[in-house]
Amino acid sequence: MPQLVDGQWVKDDVAASEMKNGAFHREPTRFRDQTIAAEPGRYQLFVAYICPWASRTLMMRKLKGLDLLLPVAIAEPELGEDGWRFSPPIDAGDRIAPVRFQHELYTGSDPHYTGKVSVPVLWDRQLGRIVNNESADILRILNQAFDGLTGDRQDFYPEPMRGEIDRWNALIYDSLNNGVYRAGFAKSQAAYEEAVAAVFATLDRLEAHLADHRYLAGVYFTEADIRLFVTLIRFDAAYHGAFKCNLRRLSDYANLQAYLREIYQWPGIAETVRVDHIKRGYYSIAHLNPTRIVPAGPIQDLAAAHARDHLRGQGIWQRST
Repeated sequence: MPQLVDGQWVKDDVAASEMKNGAFHREPTRFRDQTIAAEPGRYQLFVAYICPWASRTLMMRKLKGLDLLLPVAIAEPELGEDGWRFSPPIDAGDRIAPVRFQHELYTGSDPHYTGKVSVPVLWDRQLGRIVNNESADILRILNQAFDGLTGDRQDFYPEPMRGEIDRWNALIYDSLNNGVYRAGFAKSQAAYEEAVAAVFATLDRLEAHLADHRYLAGVYFTEADIRLFVTLIRFDAAYHGAFKCNLRRLSDYANLQAYLREIYQWPGIAETVRVDHIKRGYYSIAHLNPTRIVPAGPIQDLAAAHARDHLRGQGIWQRST
């Protein structure tokens, strides 16, 4: 994929470091500041609806009621030769010109940056710099950093549950969140088969678990559920076809499909999902789909009854203070 090299945008396929023996390896994120001075409108979230990592942060922003405090910029769905693009250009504060391409945020923060340019980005409009571009960190920041302004007490990473949440996060990230990419971007048959086997082994395990559990880590909805949802919502629309994860559809899993519908139907969550962007985005990846023809299906009825109310659940953990 194109990337920045010493602050210059290079359109050639220079990201060979992400491939080892035909297997895809995700490059680590570089901006990892986790401390912010919560002020209304100071920070800005740059995302794309296509991207599951960005969608995590959109979900947390919505669940925590941060719409008025944390403005969001949405990239166009197609990832072109110039990377993520904003049309029209986005105002990102006085220290940087209106942003047309995501890589301008990276060079605005580090003029000699070398590496991939990704979403999401948590941007400081006042200082004109990237605070953090790691979705896992941004989830934790949004989970509590603005609570003093909003009075919100919802906690999606409560201390008594962290061990169980972390266990699910590790499983889901390696074999499913990133596993679908390892399958889709594999350049050898062996690497593909290993990755796709892990994807479906994990889906099978989740299907069994959700037969008698309302949420992953217990009776409370946590960040582990957010991390799972963003992959499930893309599975039939994109990963099944574009990434060759086609042993089964998600709709073939009764419990996972019902779980997906329940979360999608939570107030505000549907607003964070654009299936049209997801399909356009993944099927615009030229080396996976040279014709860039976007398939008409599948038709997904996400508004159908989920029939999970018989399972014990207590919603979202509330902090005592």
